[in-house]
Amino acid sequence: MEESTKKVKTRYSDEDLQEFKKIILEKLEKARKDLELLTEAYTSINENDTNDTAHSFKVMEEGSQVLSKEENSRLAARQMKFIRDLENALIRIENKTYGICRVTGKLISKERLRSVPHATLSIEAKLNQSSSK
Repeated sequence: MEESTKKVKTRYSDEDLQEFKKIILEKLEKARKDLELLTEAYTSINENDTNDTAHSFKVMEEGSQVLSKEENSRLAARQMKFIRDLENALIRIENKTYGICRVTGKLISKERLRSVPHATLSIEAKLNQSSSK
């Protein structure tokens, strides 16, 4: 006799989790390198002094340095959050809770997790969240 009720998956298999772990580790390595570059760019701005520059150019140069510094600082903060989100995803893999939507409790699609491996919301939950704002 055939079983008519299909078993609903409540979590991803260990093989799936290993695939996601590999993706996350690759993204994490790249994100850390990017953060290092941003940090180097941020600190090297301080080293490029304008003491030998004419006053009017010096004011413009320092103004653009401040903007560049602020932008690099914002980008670095965003990159640190991304790294933290990826690290949290690794913890969820270890706990075997990775890929479960925190709103619906359903599995997040593999396609979404492959493109946004730190996702904690399914597309359905994300759309509901966006429309309620």
